[in-house]
Amino acid sequence: MAEVKAVRIIRLIAIPTVITLAVTILRLVGELKHWPTPWFSTAAGGGGALVGISWLPIVFGPYFALKLAAAGHGPASSGKAIGFAFLGLVAYFVAGVLLALTMKHPSGLTLAAFPLTLIAGFVPLIGWRSLGQVLLAYALAARIPVLIVMYYAMSGNGGAGWGTHYDAVAPTFAQLPFGRKYLYMAIMPQLTAWIGWTMIVGAIFGAIVAAIVYRGKQAAPAEV
Repeated sequence: MAEVKAVRIIRLIAIPTVITLAVTILRLVGELKHWPTPWFSTAAGGGGALVGISWLPIVFGPYFALKLAAAGHGPASSGKAIGFAFLGLVAYFVAGVLLALTMKHPSGLTLAAFPLTLIAGFVPLIGWRSLGQVLLAYALAARIPVLIVMYYAMSGNGGAGWGTHYDAVAPTFAQLPFGRKYLYMAIMPQLTAWIGWTMIVGAIFGAIVAAIVYRGKQAAPAEV
């Protein structure tokens, strides 16, 4: 199976990363200025606001997939790529249920549940490894800036926060020391659940779009 070189991955994710960072900044400004819903929301978890980076894998998954397929890094089987992408979604859902149950009473079990959402994100790599590699790199590039924003948002105003969704926490975590609060509400979700989400959603839409575009066509040589 062909590997995508690190330099090529960086080039491939460069523009999407800049766009994603711009959306993160726009969302922060919009929440600080109390711009209207449903475009912006200060509710914990984001409140399903339309301006946000969690939707971007729907766009960038196909973008990465088509670029990779055209460059000779397509899947050996489109059906296999789609199937394992959806299997990852099922695994992610199961991990998410476990995480939701343990988050009601945070403990070591909660910390153990978080990695399962990340592991689920690696399932689609079985069907299309090159796409998974690129989505992982993009997910990290997208989420690390969010971690930085959350740190300053949560510690701002003497610990009272900025009043954005980046520092909004559930009542369960409100009284925790800053370090533990940041661990549970920022580090763990951003570096596990949201990365897994990006990889799975990007893989699903990417594999489907690539299969449609190259249906009946001889694209670049597939991975073997």
